[in-house]
Amino acid sequence: MKKYQCGPCGYIYDPEVGDPDSGIAPGTAFEDLPDDWCCPLCGVSKDMFEPID
Repeated sequence: MKKYQCGPCGYIYDPEVGDPDSGIAPGTAFEDLPDDWCCPLCGVSKDMFEPID
């Protein structure tokens, strides 16, 4: 599963870690995040994230 980086603040969503503070379990692919999920650091929406290698 790919990691995704927030354009504005640089936060990296790692699917192996998930986002426990937002109730996102480890192993959750970025594509499977709820549509209303937002960056836990700066609050922007999913469409501001880009895949990284």
